Amino acid sequence: MTVNSAVNDASGYPPDGARARRARELLQEERRTRVAQLTVLEHAEDAAPDQGTLARRESLQSTLEEIDAALARLDDGTYGLCEDCGEPVPEGRLEIIPYARRCVQCQQRRR
Repeated sequence: MTVNSAVNDASGYPPDGARARRARELLQEERRTRVAQLTVLEHAEDAAPDQGTLARRESLQSTLEEIDAALARLDDGTYGLCEDCGEPVPEGRLEIIPYARRCVQCQQRRR
């Protein structure tokens, strides 16, 4: 057991807990922001959008899927656990990327 896991195991993200509620708020705010960006992008597009616009739209849609998956992990009690190694994702990483699926080490291995 790592120091990080001992700290996170003590309070974790139980679905009805305060930390889960805060994480849900962050995720919902991220979702609202991405939906607004996507809406603006779609309304600003010409009849034939350029490659940059298409790439931005795809990126926003992908992020929305990640956010929705993180909200599902909150509901099932697995939020904050790395999908690869099972160790807790550092709280600082979740503050920056609240929809992160993996710890930094596992994410770097995927690159």
